[in-house]
Amino acid sequence: MSRISPILRRAASLLLAAVLMTAAAGCFAEEKGVSSMFLDSLPNAYVYNRFTDGGKVIRITYPTKDYFGDQADIRKNALVYLPADYSEDVPCDVLILCHGVGGTEYEWNFSDLPGTLCGKNVTDRAFSMGYVKNLVIVLPNGRSTSNFNDTSWNNMYAFYSFGQELRNDLIPYIDANFSTWGAKLQDDPAAARQHRAMAGLSMGGMQTINIGMCECLDLISAFGAFSAAPTSYTSAEIAAKLKAFPEDLDIRCFYNVCGLQDTTAYASASAAAKTKPADSRLTEDNWFWQEVDGVHDHKVWYLGLFNFLKLLGSMQE
Repeated sequence: MSRISPILRRAASLLLAAVLMTAAAGCFAEEKGVSSMFLDSLPNAYVYNRFTDGGKVIRITYPTKDYFGDQADIRKNALVYLPADYSEDVPCDVLILCHGVGGTEYEWNFSDLPGTLCGKNVTDRAFSMGYVKNLVIVLPNGRSTSNFNDTSWNNMYAFYSFGQELRNDLIPYIDANFSTWGAKLQDDPAAARQHRAMAGLSMGGMQTINIGMCECLDLISAFGAFSAAPTSYTSAEIAAKLKAFPEDLDIRCFYNVCGLQDTTAYASASAAAKTKPADSRLTEDNWFWQEVDGVHDHKVWYLGLFNFLKLLGSMQE
């Protein structure tokens, strides 16, 4: 009978220890909020291949106010994505999807006006693969001012007044004009909020955190920030803001993604969400921080959108 030498036995022990350490590291990574459902990159086909039978994008105009300025009555535009099988007989969840500081409702590329349909392609793909269903996506202009199409830095501060528009005008208009759970559950706000989500890229990620989660938690329960811009609340500030809301207003998810080479937003995004905000509503099961190779661009943001749609779909009944 052959005998295992002490050297080989020692090598085997070291190998076993390495395997166990790797497994433990994997568990630790999962505990830190990285879900196995998330992709680390999108195949080019997901971004550039169009669907002839995909969802429909329409343009709406709704009444609101110049909340940043003189409170005058104004009308603003937005885009609305309707799933290919959208029906007035089937209530839908709603996602408010916000753009960045230099963009408008067209920055996500859901319309032919910018020349591509990359954001729509990614969304159509998620629907076609069965990851999400019965979801209306609203793409607003995030500047709450009469001069909303001014994309210069001089108009940046109008982003911070968007919470009033969201609460008073945009969400009520969507519920009044589309088949949404918010409309069906209008007498039960606590139930209606379970069917609303908000997400955004860069400045829209800031709005998702500062406005969606920290001002409108009574209206919205799921949040996604993609490369959240500077001026986003820090993790500690988020925790402090959430204390203003009753504890029974739960958070279904808080997903964050940022490129490791993003010199614009990595510091702000990681300060907001790399450490889980200290609030009992956020746990290892609903808080997600994802780092990927990438800079401050649509490659990361389309990935964030796709992953967030998968996450929303996983919570649908």
